[in-house]
Amino acid sequence: MSTYTIHPIVMGTKVFDKGMMTYQQGYGTPYTIPIYTWYIEGGDKKILVDTGEMHPIISDEREKSIGGKIHTFEEGLAKYGLKPEDIDIIIHTHLHNDHCENDYKCENAKIYVHEKEMEHIHNPHPLDFRYLEDYIEDVEENGQVITVDGDTEVLPGITMIHTPAHTPGGMSVKIETDKGSVLICGFCTILENLDPPIEVKAMEMEVIPPGTNTGPNEAYDILLKAKDMADHVLPLHEPKWASMETVPE
Repeated sequence: MSTYTIHPIVMGTKVFDKGMMTYQQGYGTPYTIPIYTWYIEGGDKKILVDTGEMHPIISDEREKSIGGKIHTFEEGLAKYGLKPEDIDIIIHTHLHNDHCENDYKCENAKIYVHEKEMEHIHNPHPLDFRYLEDYIEDVEENGQVITVDGDTEVLPGITMIHTPAHTPGGMSVKIETDKGSVLICGFCTILENLDPPIEVKAMEMEVIPPGTNTGPNEAYDILLKAKDMADHVLPLHEPKWASMETVPE
């Protein structure tokens, strides 16, 4: 079985209220999150987890806020000698727009996504405006999309795990590396969600659900389980990864 190296590449940012990440916590605090594409290096396939924003805002202020450089999709891939057409596999945590805007550029890729994400991107609830079917129509028409309905081994050492804490079809990605197993969370979180500050723990809360969730009680339970799914757990929008070439270090 191959072991892999995980490279987080910042391909966008969002600036909003921290409570968008931490349910019932941090409201009123401005916060900047990085949006990652994760390049999974190893084996004979070129693999990405999510594809980021099509037109990221690149500014000194935003890069300072996250502690790392923001790339366009093409620039980020070029760091590793890649072009969009070189990508063989895209694995989606979910299909909110900031996770799939560059799919159409990867014309040779097979794209793995939970079937519920496909349902919701074509028929979103009014509250979930982050689903925009324009970003998935081209690859769907090209027959590139492979839907799954539960935990799925994509390749030996890379497994999608259904973790619907943030969206109904949310999939975390477990990857075997030379530093142990790593879980890229399928729910939009930062480190504070999995390791809350002392004042939250004092309320007997071991985790904080995502600010946008499928139901706070269920999301809490999923995060609690996710903490034990791998040797290392990577919250999907943690700024710490923006300055790192590989994770874990």
